[in-house]
Amino acid sequence: MTTDRRRIALSAGLIGLVLAVPASAGSDPTRDVLWMALKTCVLAKTLANRTFPCLAVDLGDKERPGTAVLRAPGEPTHIVVMPTDTVSGLEAAPLRGPRGVAYWKAALSARHFVVDSLKNRVPEADLGLAVNSARGRSQDQLHIHLDCLRPKVLDALDAHGRAVGKAWAPFPVPLAYDRFHAMRVRAADVETFNPFAAITTLPGRRDLTRTTFAAVSTRPGDPEPGLILLAFRGRQASAEDIMDHGCAIADQRRARPAG
Repeated sequence: MTTDRRRIALSAGLIGLVLAVPASAGSDPTRDVLWMALKTCVLAKTLANRTFPCLAVDLGDKERPGTAVLRAPGEPTHIVVMPTDTVSGLEAAPLRGPRGVAYWKAALSARHFVVDSLKNRVPEADLGLAVNSARGRSQDQLHIHLDCLRPKVLDALDAHGRAVGKAWAPFPVPLAYDRFHAMRVRAADVETFNPFAAITTLPGRRDLTRTTFAAVSTRPGDPEPGLILLAFRGRQASAEDIMDHGCAIADQRRARPAG
């Protein structure tokens, strides 16, 4: 296909995407903004091997579902990872199987985009991943948030992270004013771990539409390194609240004297 024909085909496809909406779309078109951006990325990757406006696009194959990585507008460190297939949110049943593992691995692999945007001033250990509840999210396509953690959240993890065990238990102190349960995931298990399945065992009444979760790295020096999964339920539960999209810790590290 020539360059001009490719551009015409791309333009026609984009117009079609603007006119189309996913089957889950409601009456509020703003809840499909990420979906529309995602489909634009997929089309650009398919027709021209370009990823814009995404940072990366993996179209997947028979063994691996597709994913895309986007940067939130106006927030240089705020990254989201999304499936290229329609998946409403963490309450979707298919996420309890291999697809959930695949999407989570893609999100873990995308942490370098945050680190790169900060020119390595913040290590991956100071970042978090989060998925909001049905009423705590603004979009109706699954998206995993990645960004810096709030300084006070890091302080709490430094103080209490080592006490987190392998089974769900209340985290000793609030994180960003929310009361989380926490469980440890050993480093050897991180690659095959499925947080979308793990949250179904959260103590209390099972209601995934009111459930939110986040994951953070164990702190430096922890005798059993890996991840800490954090989750809670609430009417508009948002684990994203433990993140700081302004990434204050980067400025703190810059201001810290050497030696």
